[in-house]
Amino acid sequence: LSVLCDAEVALIIFSSRGKLYEFGSSGITKTLERYQRCSLSPQENAAERETQSWYQEVSKLKAKYESLQRAQRHLLGEDLGPLNVKELQNLEKQLEGALLQARQRKTQLMIEQMEELRRKERQLGDLNKQLKIKVSLEMSSLEAAEGQGLIRGLPWLWSSSVPSGSSMFPMHTSHPSAAMDCDPEPVLQIGYHQYAPAEGPSAPRSMAIESNIIQGWAL
Repeated sequence: LSVLCDAEVALIIFSSRGKLYEFGSSGITKTLERYQRCSLSPQENAAERETQSWYQEVSKLKAKYESLQRAQRHLLGEDLGPLNVKELQNLEKQLEGALLQARQRKTQLMIEQMEELRRKERQLGDLNKQLKIKVSLEMSSLEAAEGQGLIRGLPWLWSSSVPSGSSMFPMHTSHPSAAMDCDPEPVLQIGYHQYAPAEGPSAPRSMAIESNIIQGWAL
């Protein structure tokens, strides 16, 4: 039957004595597995196919994970014994490429940091200039205010209401005999003082005292 119909045939016979006779064109076990797959419901077939797909996916991910672990160990200089010359050359090229990229990235970061520092330096320089200008203006205003206050505080410099016969800085007079006995100290006379010569016998003595004061100041 299997030859004439080109079909897969399996035959199982149990005798009355309990003996088992089986025949299969491609094997009883294989035929039974195929029968079970075909006899299952469509939902069970879909679940089985999905399970099989996930199993294959997990197997692929596991193999990829193991491959990445080996590559990482090789990059760290570990487990290099099984590698041949060609594999070692490829590993060397990978390391050189990674080192070149790391250096380029480091250089780029350093350049960016330098540009940022220069920008901050320019900002601080501009701020310093503004502060200097502000301080200069404040100092000028302060000096002008102090000058106006000094002039207002000394109106007697140009006032005509000051008596002509008075002195702004009074002098302590001493006894005439004491002035004649010792050398007089230099006296600075500030302000307008109108001298009126005295009459009588005391005039020459007063003139002598005044001449001594002038000579002492000149010395």
